Amino acid sequence: MEAKKTPSADLALELVRSMDRLRGRIRSETGMRAGPWSRSQLAALSRVVAGGPTTTSDLAAAEYMKPQSMAQTLAVLEKHGLVARDPDPADGRRVLFSATARGREEAGRWLRAREAWLSDAIDLTLTDGQRSGLAELIHLLGSLADSAATSPPRRGPRDVSGRP
Repeated sequence: MEAKKTPSADLALELVRSMDRLRGRIRSETGMRAGPWSRSQLAALSRVVAGGPTTTSDLAAAEYMKPQSMAQTLAVLEKHGLVARDPDPADGRRVLFSATARGREEAGRWLRAREAWLSDAIDLTLTDGQRSGLAELIHLLGSLADSAATSPPRRGPRDVSGRP
């Protein structure tokens, strides 16, 4: 069954396309494609740096990933000394991941590179009024990211579970 076309569906498609282009441009301009870390590894590292010690499950939920995928991501970061694992002092059965000094340096370096290019692009491209609109857009995007809306289960080519 084909999804019904609505103005919101058109906006959603254009937003996804624009975000994909912007992400691609940021990766290109900041050298992320040439670096050793994937986008998901940098996102996880940045979240651990900003949010402090966390569990694999909490980090996976925050990044909208499966816990197994996040565990693999954290294993790579840990192997390279960017995060460390310690038992949770409140519950010894749980493991908390925290950023190491090297991890904080690496996350800061990538964040500064992304911020520098995007700041220059904003200064060179947008008017003062457009910058105000961008501030509002950032607020709106945060609201969308925190939305309670859920999507129906995926079917078709992306469902690789083998279940009907």
